[in-house]
Amino acid sequence: MDEPILKLQEITKTYNPDKLNEVCVLKGVSLTLKKGEIVGLLAPSGAGKSTLIFISGLIESPDEGVISIAGTHVHKVDDQERTKIRRQDIGIVYQFHHLLPEFSAVENVMVPQLANGVVWEEAQARAQALLASVALHDRYNHKPSELSGGEQQRVSLCRSLANSPKLLLADEPTGNLDSKTSQHVFELLLEKVKILGMGALVATHNEHLSKQMDRVIYLENGKLINRE
Repeated sequence: MDEPILKLQEITKTYNPDKLNEVCVLKGVSLTLKKGEIVGLLAPSGAGKSTLIFISGLIESPDEGVISIAGTHVHKVDDQERTKIRRQDIGIVYQFHHLLPEFSAVENVMVPQLANGVVWEEAQARAQALLASVALHDRYNHKPSELSGGEQQRVSLCRSLANSPKLLLADEPTGNLDSKTSQHVFELLLEKVKILGMGALVATHNEHLSKQMDRVIYLENGKLINRE
């Protein structure tokens, strides 16, 4: 049996911004995500969706708990190893695309590959292929300011896939788009997950999109629950 792409065990996270009032965002959260599975994560604003995404993506560290990616425990590795794992095994799509404004679409998709040691020509060819696969073949050399919101988010999706990750994490990836564009971007995301055999965790407010996922989990009062 294949190891889960992502396994979280008893994850806790508490913030204490003013050193007086602690805010416990995650209270013993456990989650298993399989290869080729896309799971929706729903919760009200401020409930901890982004925190859970960032912990899963090794951007933040939990106070307690175990994180495994493709069968490897990763919660206690040093910063250098965390960076390596993020580059090789994890792709992240944000609500606000965070594209580099001075770079073209193809260059933005090349950046994570170059950081991972891929040679220029290979990185460029893969970036162009990814952009073409989301119908952006005529936007290779356009900078983010020259792209629509939907086009920018498609570039962001390609960037997240540039190093062929095992795990795709998306934090409100269509939250800044109109409903028609949201559906189009989500369909592309879903297609990529299935074709490439990744596991995907998608935080969203959009219940219409969540119904198209394999399953949906809810974050309430710091705990994950399943609703039938």
